[in-house]
Amino acid sequence: MDVLFKSINVRDLLPSHDLEDSSPLSAPDLRLLIDRLDAHSHQIKSKVQRYIQSHYSDFSDLLSLSAASVSQSNALSSQLDAVLSFLSHHPIYDEIKNTLSEIRVTAAELETKKAQASIVRIIVKLTEKLDSVKESVKGGRLVEAAKTIRDLKVALRVDMEEERENEIVVYELLRKEWLDCFEEIQELLVKFMENVVRYEPEFSRIRVVRCCSVSRINGIELHMVLEAMDVLGILDYGLAKIADLFTKHVISPAVNLAAPILFIVESNDDLDQKSEAILKIVPCLASKIEDMNGETLFSRMTEVVKFIYEFVCLRNGSWMRCFGRLTWPRMSDLIISNFLCKVVPDDASKLADFQRIRSISAEFETVLKETMFISASDENDERLSKFADNVEVHFVLRKKTEILAKARKLILQSDFNLPQELKNKKPGVSNDRDMDRVVDLLFLSEKCVVSEAASQLMKLVHHTLQDVCLSSPRVALELYHAARDALLLYEGVIPVKLERQLDSINQVAVFVHNDCLYLSQEILGLSFEYRPHFSSVIKDRAVFLDMAPRLQLLAAEILQRHVQIVIFNLKEAVDGADGFQNTHQMQQYESAKLSIDQVVFILEKVRLIWEPLLMPSVYKRSMCTVLESVFSRISQDILLLDDIAAEETLQLQRLIQLLLENLSSLLESLNAIKVRQTSDENGTRPLDERIPSLRKVRKLADFLDMPLKSITQSWESGELFSCGFVLSEVVDFIKAVFTDSPLRKDCLWRIQSTNF
Repeated sequence: MDVLFKSINVRDLLPSHDLEDSSPLSAPDLRLLIDRLDAHSHQIKSKVQRYIQSHYSDFSDLLSLSAASVSQSNALSSQLDAVLSFLSHHPIYDEIKNTLSEIRVTAAELETKKAQASIVRIIVKLTEKLDSVKESVKGGRLVEAAKTIRDLKVALRVDMEEERENEIVVYELLRKEWLDCFEEIQELLVKFMENVVRYEPEFSRIRVVRCCSVSRINGIELHMVLEAMDVLGILDYGLAKIADLFTKHVISPAVNLAAPILFIVESNDDLDQKSEAILKIVPCLASKIEDMNGETLFSRMTEVVKFIYEFVCLRNGSWMRCFGRLTWPRMSDLIISNFLCKVVPDDASKLADFQRIRSISAEFETVLKETMFISASDENDERLSKFADNVEVHFVLRKKTEILAKARKLILQSDFNLPQELKNKKPGVSNDRDMDRVVDLLFLSEKCVVSEAASQLMKLVHHTLQDVCLSSPRVALELYHAARDALLLYEGVIPVKLERQLDSINQVAVFVHNDCLYLSQEILGLSFEYRPHFSSVIKDRAVFLDMAPRLQLLAAEILQRHVQIVIFNLKEAVDGADGFQNTHQMQQYESAKLSIDQVVFILEKVRLIWEPLLMPSVYKRSMCTVLESVFSRISQDILLLDDIAAEETLQLQRLIQLLLENLSSLLESLNAIKVRQTSDENGTRPLDERIPSLRKVRKLADFLDMPLKSITQSWESGELFSCGFVLSEVVDFIKAVFTDSPLRKDCLWRIQSTNF
């Protein structure tokens, strides 16, 4: 029959050349294909017929057996229908039905009672186990009691609140009793640990006993208690107070370098016979703080850990690991804060020397791993090694903090008083060369006096950048930022801190101006001085030039603000002269003279502040600006007078001469200053050109005493014009001083006819 299950491949019926042709079949090919399929079908039918004929007897027996089975099934079905029909009409059917119902009810009741009996047996068994716990505790069988409590915790589903629906009330009562038993044995175990490991302050020692009695229970051994706590899962809770005891009285004193100590262990040689062990804490009087190196510290800490491993945790790795989890975080923090942080080098060149401490820290952690005090696989437990590996980070953070703290202290405690040595001296004097606060401005070829804060701050920056040249890229980059931040502190703090002082005439503003100018000049030179020695990483990132323009701008703003304050004060002083009116009257003359004296006083005060501190060029330029403002104002007020008496001209002339006489010393000192020639400023430029109103005031003093013809000739010759007088001023002055006359008209006509 295999032929019936074989598929026919139509392609096999086509000629071989047709297989590769993908075009549609022609009509002759289709007729050929139909004929071949018909022939193949006849072959299959013939094979099937021959197969059936050859197995005729088998097919006949199979069909006969099937017919007999069908007949028997029909007969049984008829008999069953007859029986059911008979029973359904007989009275016994109801009795059988009722009996079956009773049987089902009785069976259900029996199952319920069996379940209740089973629950009762379980409750009785659980109660007996709870009672056995109490008996075991009283008999000192703590491990057995702990195991029973652990098993009961599962049986009573203590931690499975979500599975307690439709639960009988007695289970809640059993759980309460279980909790009482658990708390009782937990309290007992904790009391035992407190008694077995005790700190005796009178002897300054830790005492560990092997066996003791608690709550009338005798002969409880340490290993039994530890095992019971381990079974109950309260080892962390039971050892917590012991860990605190060792941390407070042993570990913390051991890492205190200010009061070094020694440990002495006393115990029997035979471990099985050890009834107690003592760890004595003895002050090390012979040791000094500087003698406390890493080897000594870690050696003593190793003694403590081995004592705990042998006498407290009884050489059990899991118990020791639990004790370590409770102790190591605090122990490592104490070692880091009291030792490692203090031995981090202060100098970048000494960082390599720290590798020895890193090595002994790793060796100490290896001992801790061998005693299971810390995990051998958890890298997070290698806290000392990680700190030592990151010593560069710790060094640079501490160094950066120290640098900024020092810079902040310098700035906040800055002294802006003029040193005694510099009073009545100029910065250009040779004996000031070696003074720290008389500094050279790198790109200006001049000197000025700076505050102590700026001088020390720049020294701090230079020292920091020297460390940058000697440090690794990681450290160098942070130190570079520290140097920048120190300079930024001055820029950000000083103008705010000294805001009130900058609004008055004092030397603070001059110092701040000089500081900003000095710092900007030094910043411009930093790249030239240190960049060749920087590593390639720092060369790409170290930029100081961006700070210099800001400081230069701040210096210019402070100086300009200070000059304007001086000009404002001079203006108020001149205002006291009331425009120099009626000076022929004694009261008005005295008022004007007082105003002139006030102007001179302010200028001399400014001179005393500026001359010793400012660069000569800045001093000369600023003072000329101030003098120009006051001379211009005085000449303007006098020329605006509309009626001047003869006596009044003499008084005005006397006031001007008094002003010039009192300022002669100042003017001579300014004229003596020779500043460096630049593209826009000639060092030999006369003072009259720097202060145009000075020539005008001097000429005005003569002008007040000149006859009308002389005035006319001076204007015609251009002398008055060259001194700064304008046509309207000359005309108004002539009208104010001289009475109307043909001569005045003629002179005015001649003056107005002359153009410049």
